[in-house]
Amino acid sequence: MANQKGGVGKTTTSVNLAAALSMHGQRVLVVDLDPQGNASTALATDHRAGTPSVYQVLVDDLSLASIVKPVPDMPGLFCAPATLDLAGAEIELVPMVGRETRLKRALSSFDSMEFDYIFIDCPPSLGLLTVNAMAAAQEVLIPIQCEYYALEGLSQLLQNVELVRVHLNQTLALSTILLTMYDGRTRLASQVADEVRSHFGDTVLSSVIPRSVRVSEAPSYGQSVMTYDPGSSGAMAYMEAAREIAYRAATVAGAS
Repeated sequence: MANQKGGVGKTTTSVNLAAALSMHGQRVLVVDLDPQGNASTALATDHRAGTPSVYQVLVDDLSLASIVKPVPDMPGLFCAPATLDLAGAEIELVPMVGRETRLKRALSSFDSMEFDYIFIDCPPSLGLLTVNAMAAAQEVLIPIQCEYYALEGLSQLLQNVELVRVHLNQTLALSTILLTMYDGRTRLASQVADEVRSHFGDTVLSSVIPRSVRVSEAPSYGQSVMTYDPGSSGAMAYMEAAREIAYRAATVAGAS
């Protein structure tokens, strides 16, 4: 999940898509790569200072398996937490050999076959942490908020995706764009949605995530909106987006 703009719904999307898929019997891991640790908070996973986290995996070569924790009351959902130490990892990784592929190495030595999906929640920047995520992943999902300036800075992100694909990870592809914070009462939201769809075509999911107080409230209770208020418009929209993603994956698998 990548977008260098903050507040576009990266963490919210990571957490709620993961929860929705796990509720349909999929085994899902969320790797929290944002020093703020908001995904860890929303998934009720301990990430206090001193907790073994993604930081130790990247900097100290700790095994990923040793930090992955099951999410309480959510069978099939797991979290690799982030702590504030990760904020320093950008600098500490600079002199290291293979600094861009530390996460890729950790994932390759991890038994990822036990998971159907692995979501990596990136920080709002295009630094080394996001590059590590792109070097390790097969697909990029970009949440785009339906607001003014939505497409600003997107060309830089797409350029970085292409650079990583050429130099570090030839399997990387921009597979999915999800429109978030859609307010159906405004003309602007539908204009932005139309503009994004005309730019990116079928890459954009049909499902749109509406502005929702319930979605915003859920993390403060250590929950996704899927469990906090399953009947809310936000939960139903994320469930629909998860179905669409799963259907696309099955279609691609069937075609290959």
